[in-house]
Amino acid sequence: MIIQISENCVRYHGALEPILAGTLAVARAATVPVAVHLDHATSADLVREAVRLGVGSVMYDASTLPYDENVAATASITDWCHERGVWVEAELGEVGGKDGVHAPGARTKPSEAAAYTAATGVDALAVAVGNSHAMLTRDAVLDLGLIAELRAAVPVPLVLHGSSGVPDETLTAAVGSGMTKINIATQLNKIYTAELRRVLDDDPAMVDPRKYAGPARDAVAAEVTRLLHVLHAT
Repeated sequence: MIIQISENCVRYHGALEPILAGTLAVARAATVPVAVHLDHATSADLVREAVRLGVGSVMYDASTLPYDENVAATASITDWCHERGVWVEAELGEVGGKDGVHAPGARTKPSEAAAYTAATGVDALAVAVGNSHAMLTRDAVLDLGLIAELRAAVPVPLVLHGSSGVPDETLTAAVGSGMTKINIATQLNKIYTAELRRVLDDDPAMVDPRKYAGPARDAVAAEVTRLLHVLHAT
């Protein structure tokens, strides 16, 4: 299990240290192995702060930059993180949907992905294969053939962002075709919010957050359990 804190999450909370301290404490107390990861960081300073505070892995996202600038910036961050024993993920072929920009037609080229991983030294690569962030429907159509080509061309694990928009059977197929790390957030947000609405609608007088957030948290736990079985079905 990987718990991820995004740059947008840090912006929402106003600072990294408090939310990261709590997340690291939850990870340490877990009865299963849990990693804490900084997701979609576009700021090198945020990466350095997260490493200083104890994360074991980061995603440095320079995917909006021209290719040569992406390579240079990512290689520099990767060298710095590796000197400190920290694992680095990057993105090539901008995955749509983040911050409202949808580009489901984006695709990562296998030859470019191989060259990119060699030039940057990253430990994992997020790729665009028909996925898009923040989808509320689960009807994304992934290019499973492209995933297999990328798996054959790239020597590091592949990462699927925007997985909430992917149907269960396609998620299973994506893992079978070569995806290793699967990021899911919006689907869990949907489950949490739906249960929250249900509980509050059932009892409009309820005002104690523990009484309405608790069932929503339990619903998320059940969905995570279900999704883990989906991802391990291959």
